[in-house]
Amino acid sequence: MRLVYRMVLRTLLILFPVMTLWGMLFYHAMIAEVVDETDDSLEDYSDGIIRRALGGDDLPSISNGSNNQYYLTPIDEAVALSMPQIAYSDSMVYIIEKGEEEPARILRTVFVNDMGQHFLLTVATPSIDKEDLIRQVFYWVVFLYIILFLTVVAVNTVVFYRSLKPLYVLLDWLDGYKVGKDNAPLVNETSVTEFQKLNEAAVKNAERHESYNRQQKAFISNASHEIQTPVAICLNRIEMMMGGDGLSEETMRGLGEVHTTLQHISRLNRSLLMLSRIDNGQFSDAAEVDAGAIAMRYVESFKEIYSYKHLSVTVETSDACVIDINPTLAETLVSNLVKNAFVHTPEGGSIAVTVGCGSLRVANTAEGGRLDDGKIFERFYQGSKKEGSTGLGLAICSTICKEFGLELSYGWSDGMHVFTVSCGR
Repeated sequence: MRLVYRMVLRTLLILFPVMTLWGMLFYHAMIAEVVDETDDSLEDYSDGIIRRALGGDDLPSISNGSNNQYYLTPIDEAVALSMPQIAYSDSMVYIIEKGEEEPARILRTVFVNDMGQHFLLTVATPSIDKEDLIRQVFYWVVFLYIILFLTVVAVNTVVFYRSLKPLYVLLDWLDGYKVGKDNAPLVNETSVTEFQKLNEAAVKNAERHESYNRQQKAFISNASHEIQTPVAICLNRIEMMMGGDGLSEETMRGLGEVHTTLQHISRLNRSLLMLSRIDNGQFSDAAEVDAGAIAMRYVESFKEIYSYKHLSVTVETSDACVIDINPTLAETLVSNLVKNAFVHTPEGGSIAVTVGCGSLRVANTAEGGRLDDGKIFERFYQGSKKEGSTGLGLAICSTICKEFGLELSYGWSDGMHVFTVSCGR
């Protein structure tokens, strides 16, 4: 989950109960206000009747057309003293105008005239209008609550996203940053001190990695060049010594082992030098190359070299596999994949090369089980050690594919290792 959404979610988890409590309190406050207004109108109505009764004026009709009505009843002093001077209640009353009972708000008050006679005045007003008003208040409170809640969600999302925008800009830059490549500079203007420090730390860390990468490339390149010459001299001297006369069998065997070891060192050195040159961008020029044609050429060559293994080799071509790549590296990529299949296929096994549908697929019978998908393209990783293998062939293939935007994948199917290069066409 993105940080901005997590912050919004946590804010809403706090705001939701708070706003719900606010809505409930607001609703009850509005209802209390409605009831209070109803009681005030009943008091005004009852005060008018009492003033008329005490002043000897004519009393209004019991039903005045507004559904408000009253009852004035003489009572004993003892009864008057036992009753509260004013009391409110909700009950059913008979509405004369409608000829039916309806719920009403009732006010009962006791007063005494100049002659000491006590009266009970009952004033009633239908509560149907009040209930309609309460219902409307409830609907509007819910409506405003939803609008307010959604507004808070939208405002928080916009505010958090705008506040965290420098962080997402930095993350996008880091995600697209590739050490040793031509990367765009970090443009992330912000007035927030923490983000400024984070930008500076990211840039310094990237510069540090670039420095380490340049030093590593320079070291590998220089070391490979320095090693190549003495190794070639040693190989030449040993070959001259092995061609001489008078050497014992034991000496010849020792020289042969040394010669084999030096050849391995020479191959390893050339592979490291190749990786260094690829990393340094010395093969940046690209052209359209038919990987299928290269694969078929190398298959024919290796079939003769490894004929003693009696391998079953099939080549299927349904369409051309054209890729944009440096021609030299295309040869290296395809030859390494094909040679890897011939070298690691057991005697009597099978190799299947399939070209078409925008890919080059090389499959071979496995001696063991599935290889480690996470390590197969790492340098010096070898699923099963083979004499003369440097452990860099697949690493070189992976580096070439990354350099030119191709996809190299490993799979396991029906007891066979399957390597696929997606050619993008």
